[in-house]
Amino acid sequence: MIHLHQVSKVVASGGRPLPILHPLSLSIPSGQFVAVMGPSGSGKSTLLGLMAGLDRPSGGTISIHRQDITLMDEDALARFRGKTLGFIFQTFHLLPSLTALENVRVPLEIQNDPGAGPQAEGLLKAVGLAPRAGHYPAQLSGGEQQRVAVARAFACRPPVILADEPTGNLDSANGAVVMELLTRFHRERGVTVVVVTHDPDIARAAQRVIRLKDGRVVGDDLNGKKTGAGSKAKKPKSSPTKKKSG
Repeated sequence: MIHLHQVSKVVASGGRPLPILHPLSLSIPSGQFVAVMGPSGSGKSTLLGLMAGLDRPSGGTISIHRQDITLMDEDALARFRGKTLGFIFQTFHLLPSLTALENVRVPLEIQNDPGAGPQAEGLLKAVGLAPRAGHYPAQLSGGEQQRVAVARAFACRPPVILADEPTGNLDSANGAVVMELLTRFHRERGVTVVVVTHDPDIARAAQRVIRLKDGRVVGDDLNGKKTGAGSKAKKPKSSPTKKKSG
């Protein structure tokens, strides 16, 4: 469960406060696949960065798996992220001096996982890159680099995956491959996935779509049903079928 209560973000601009996110509250149940959409400047990436603990909110609280990350210091946040969150960046953020296999091994080795090697190899195979394991990022296409990034994000089996425009730098074919990987891993591992995106294909594949505009939640859809903006999306109960008279 991810829960945000009255979370806001304000920065200084020209000596004046500039609201990036107005106070908003959201709850995302464990195992849900959520797409966050909105125009540029709507606060999507800021919201994701706050969920990841990469930035601090100006107000409100953020809890993930019942732990308030807004109260954690940087060391505690780093430990929490290592065990709980996988993050996929638009620009891949692979380490250029490491091979594809070594990039996937990094989070496992940080956790002192004794099976780091075989697990990393298995993940590269799962994303279709076993033959490219020994190649460096500069030797890989953009689509291949993002597939390595997906494998790395899932390496430690985190319960939550956060992705910031994971198909934004890819052509439609490679974007579809990355999208298929996200949905497959979500289905097979039951993780919570929150994706910031402009891609309508991701929105259609998601179980829930949250829309932002000017730092505010202006839409929250679950299975085609409207929910209150800023509230937890719930599927409405079906009403009993009425018998026809006569």
